[in-house]
Amino acid sequence: MTDIQLVELTVNGERHELAIPPRRTLADVLRHDLGLTGTHVGCEHGICGACTVLVDDAPARACLLFAVQVENSAIRTVESLSGPDGELSDLQQCFGEHHGLQCGFCTPGFLMLAEGYLAEEPDASREEIREVVASNLCRCTGYQTIVDAVEDCAGRRRAALQSALDSAPLSAAQPAAQSAPQSAPQSALDGASA
Repeated sequence: MTDIQLVELTVNGERHELAIPPRRTLADVLRHDLGLTGTHVGCEHGICGACTVLVDDAPARACLLFAVQVENSAIRTVESLSGPDGELSDLQQCFGEHHGLQCGFCTPGFLMLAEGYLAEEPDASREEIREVVASNLCRCTGYQTIVDAVEDCAGRRRAALQSALDSAPLSAAQPAAQSAPQSAPQSALDGASA
């Protein structure tokens, strides 16, 4: 008789209670139990990266994790990237604009790898992006267009953040700090040390 374990998983912000065998992989739970088929299974050895998801915002290979291992974690799949009306995220749009996909099998893994990496390293250089995406396998694109897409998305996110900061109203603390008395002039300080 197979042991069954009750597991609570939070996937894409939704809580799920599942009765599963303890050795069921996260990839199988996502695809077969929750119907989230965007997570692809390729090598099943953690080599190809097609099954990459975010676990507590860090990229992880879903084929190497048992679902019971991530019970108290926040899991995000490629389905979490698009908006409620199906509109593509900025990262997905960049992949489309730069032709960062061909057959599409590896694309969900690359998207989740890039999403996790850019959240951690928003100022990543092109060389750093190239090194990170090399951890996933793609047989079609030659990687150049994937690097282009991730680099473009990073630049757009930095520009959007800077624009938001530039247009933000001054906070209440800033005017108070500006009207605070100025410190003694440097010449007065220089004389004090003599």
